[in-house]
Amino acid sequence: MKPEATGDEDVPVTTGVDARVIPLRRAQGKPKTVRPGTPDRARPRPVSELPKAAAPMAETPEPDPLTRTLTFLRDRLTGRYPVDEFGFDPELTDAVILPPLRLLYEKWFRVAVSGVENLPTAGGALVVCNHSGTLPLDAVMTAVAVHDEHPAHRHLRMLGADLVFRTPVLGALARKSGQTLACSPDAERLLSSGELVGVWPEGYKGLGKPFSARYKLQRFGRGGFVSAALRTRVPIIPCSIVGAEEIYPKIGDLKPLARLLGLPYFPVTPFFPLLGALGTIPLPSKWSIEFGEPIPTDGFTQEELDDPMLVFNLADQVRESIQQALYRRLARRKGVFGG
Repeated sequence: MKPEATGDEDVPVTTGVDARVIPLRRAQGKPKTVRPGTPDRARPRPVSELPKAAAPMAETPEPDPLTRTLTFLRDRLTGRYPVDEFGFDPELTDAVILPPLRLLYEKWFRVAVSGVENLPTAGGALVVCNHSGTLPLDAVMTAVAVHDEHPAHRHLRMLGADLVFRTPVLGALARKSGQTLACSPDAERLLSSGELVGVWPEGYKGLGKPFSARYKLQRFGRGGFVSAALRTRVPIIPCSIVGAEEIYPKIGDLKPLARLLGLPYFPVTPFFPLLGALGTIPLPSKWSIEFGEPIPTDGFTQEELDDPMLVFNLADQVRESIQQALYRRLARRKGVFGG
């Protein structure tokens, strides 16, 4: 007696061609009849066996603060972090220098920014700003604005006075944050390499002017910044800053003490030096920073670049553009400390 078929055993099937044995597994239930020479038709496959569509690639999650901190410390200890020829350390700038400045920017001065779309996403450009406030907080607030508000989060490579780099600790931090000496060779190298460069051509004349002369632009030097932009053929972007004039209202200047300390001026404000260290806290004025429309410099011939009148006229155009923007901003301002 033959054993009863269960429906799971292999059944040999032969064809009339080469009499090869083809194992065929019967389906459950009724036995399947297969004729020699007839191909086996594939039965429908269950949904669970159908190939699944490829899942979209998951985005790499941002590392948590602890991981970022440990990575930063590891890089510091091993020396595995990038620094360019000017000493700029972008990792240190983003992790250590910018966060405390960002608190001032967002919570103390409550900076409002406009015209960010005028800053290029890539390539060199020269940002020219008015200068004020007794201490150069307007420069670092502009750097925070460029980095945080621009879609590409670019770093502003600021040109500073030699006093900055002679000051202990401050000079090293300035180098690490991307600043360099305000001279044409350094400016041209940065612009030629596609950097966004910031300059404050009023210098100490603008930074240390009395409160009575607030928002009145001083002379723009000899126009060296224009020459650098012309030679590298990058656009000049006027930038107007409202609010910095009121953080340390300068009502006097102790010139003998300034000469003794090697400073361009020693300011007297309503609170300093009367209140000592408390007098160094800036007043919480409401700031606005506006980046104006770029002024192109790539349409001049080589012969025109050596024309001093061209440099003078462009410098005057930039200065006038910033001054008019300041007047417009002041006319719309509702108050020094708000609005």
